[in-house]
Amino acid sequence: MKTLKFNHELANLILAGDKTSTWRLYDDKDLSVDDDIKVVDKVNPDQPETWAVIGQAVITEVVEKKLRAVTTDDMNGHEPFTNQQQMLDVYRTYYGQRVSLETPVKIVRFTFTPNTDGDKPTAGMLLEEAKIYTDGGSRGNPGSSACAFVICKMDDTVVEKSGEYLGMATNNQAEYFGFLKGLERARELGINKITLFSDSQLVVSQLNGAYKVKNQELLPIYQDTKLVADSFEKISFVHVPRELNKTADAEVNRILDDQERTQRKKHHY
Repeated sequence: MKTLKFNHELANLILAGDKTSTWRLYDDKDLSVDDDIKVVDKVNPDQPETWAVIGQAVITEVVEKKLRAVTTDDMNGHEPFTNQQQMLDVYRTYYGQRVSLETPVKIVRFTFTPNTDGDKPTAGMLLEEAKIYTDGGSRGNPGSSACAFVICKMDDTVVEKSGEYLGMATNNQAEYFGFLKGLERARELGINKITLFSDSQLVVSQLNGAYKVKNQELLPIYQDTKLVADSFEKISFVHVPRELNKTADAEVNRILDDQERTQRKKHHY
């Protein structure tokens, strides 16, 4: 899902229903009709840990014209400009002196749905780019299995780690579920750029297109994972040795150990 960021004042206008459009120059996100957009309030622009997703927008209309051709009707749902010079001054603060009246602008109109309180990310969770370390394992192959993922900032500070027990599965199936669950969680957090690290050379190679998926049991989970992966603005899969994937590996083993202890208690009683 694409993301649009606004300063705190504009974000409050969106929340109040007074801002229903945005103008974008040099559109690097290739915004188009029907795009789903996460709307971000840059509460303190210099402190990304304060930024928050305030809701979701759906783009309903995109009009492109040169700045000199903008009319008062185009300002409906957008903060108004009193004259062209004011408009130039504002956009030059964002994009520099390269902006002129001949510069094309995308006038993007949207409908907005605010988050409920429970949907807001916790402080420090909103990231534009992140690393994910994933792992999966099966004791028996096939056998009792689990997967795990660790989401980190680009400096390797851990943001979140999680995993789940999968029941009966093969090692490769468990590895794939680690990829899928990690990517799905990153998608929920609004992260747009991902570098995913795994010690599974098979899964990394298949998702990079170097190997074909010949195992029919892996094909459905491969397709699900590929679908989520393709929704990111930028993504890469990197194979690493197991010793560089210790946190995700430890989480998998913790989950499997907990499951075995639970089973022993059931049998004991």
